[in-house]
Amino acid sequence: MTQLNILNSKGSIISELLIQLRDKDLQKSPSSFRQNLRQIGRLMAYEVTKTFQYEVVEVQTSLGTAKEFKMSEEVVLISILRAAAPMAEGFSETLPNAELGMIGSMRREGNEIEIDLSYVALPELAGKRVVVIDPMLATAKSMVKTVGTLLERGTPANLDIACLVSAPEGIEYLKQNISVPYNLWTCAVDSHLNDQHYIVPGLGDAGDLAFGRKK
Repeated sequence: MTQLNILNSKGSIISELLIQLRDKDLQKSPSSFRQNLRQIGRLMAYEVTKTFQYEVVEVQTSLGTAKEFKMSEEVVLISILRAAAPMAEGFSETLPNAELGMIGSMRREGNEIEIDLSYVALPELAGKRVVVIDPMLATAKSMVKTVGTLLERGTPANLDIACLVSAPEGIEYLKQNISVPYNLWTCAVDSHLNDQHYIVPGLGDAGDLAFGRKK
């Protein structure tokens, strides 16, 4: 890992949104939950762009010439479906010129958790800035498998992983199993995983809260 960025380490509007996303009494409206995920995505994208590469360009105004920073990287946003869809939408609103990719991930539970990447749709990744978005970093097995799939398609110039809430076990698993440099962005690092591999205190199943319980 190149850098761990914990966005609720200081009070900000992100912490206000985390309160709404975590509170079990405020989770009863899927539309509100999705809206809060989108807003978190917009704010996280702003934080991530502070580490992007920029070049100085001149802009002609009605009164003269101004110099401003222009992003010099091509950006790809990868959402791990289904839970990441609202967050990725928020990212894309902040980064409207970014290309979009999607990976469908399913957690199969048994004696060992198995990750099934059931759907993969990716643009060209080589040499680009790739941001992988998934709300919950629990065991991190799906994230490691996702990154492995991405690297089979091309080597990004930079890799960012953006999560809403992370478990220490997942962060450690990333460190041990991702060989390329990456930055991890998370709004919060929680206490631990329980016996069912859910983050505690966490917020529950983000996909179910956003879209309804799966059968």
